[in-house]
Amino acid sequence: MQMGLDFNLVEDLVAGVDEVGRGPLCGPVVTAAVILDPLRPIEGLNDSKKLSEARREALYEEICEKALAWCIARADVPEIDELNILHATMLAMKRAVEGLSVTPRLALIDGNRCPQLSVPSAPVVQGDAQVPAIAAASILAKVSRDREMCALDLCYPGYGLSAHKGYPTPSHLEALQRLGPSIIHRRSFAPVRVLLEQVSIVASASRGDVLPV
Repeated sequence: MQMGLDFNLVEDLVAGVDEVGRGPLCGPVVTAAVILDPLRPIEGLNDSKKLSEARREALYEEICEKALAWCIARADVPEIDELNILHATMLAMKRAVEGLSVTPRLALIDGNRCPQLSVPSAPVVQGDAQVPAIAAASILAKVSRDREMCALDLCYPGYGLSAHKGYPTPSHLEALQRLGPSIIHRRSFAPVRVLLEQVSIVASASRGDVLPV
């Protein structure tokens, strides 16, 4: 049985913030910010990784319906490659909090650091397993990104995105070797960067370019 967090822990105007997608080789990093309504309980909130896909989907709809405010934001692949994944994640979290229709008095951030926000904030290590609002944010971010990766699977077939959601599984790495990186792959991530370097070396050799020694 999948147990949920105690909804009595919900505080007025406290936003929970979480991210999904720091580890994948492709696609955006997606964040969410949620301010729960203490008067509208949601049963079963928990870290999205501890919930089944069906339960996450059901909770997604309930959170969107019952939360006082929520916002899903992102940082795209070019931003990840330009800023690095940490700073891109912080940017996406800032966008999520700033996109809330209600200003929180406090933002609780899953993890050990906070983005620069215009409202007070505090990090909570493993907050998605302790704070209902962060758990709700983790569910919105997870479901939203999973849906997007399934849609991208139709646009970029052969990589198996709907199955692994862009994470570096053996099947994904094999597909990368076979097909090469797509436009949605993160050039700054080692498996993609190394593959592109290998392709560049082979291309240079085929043109007869002088390779560095």
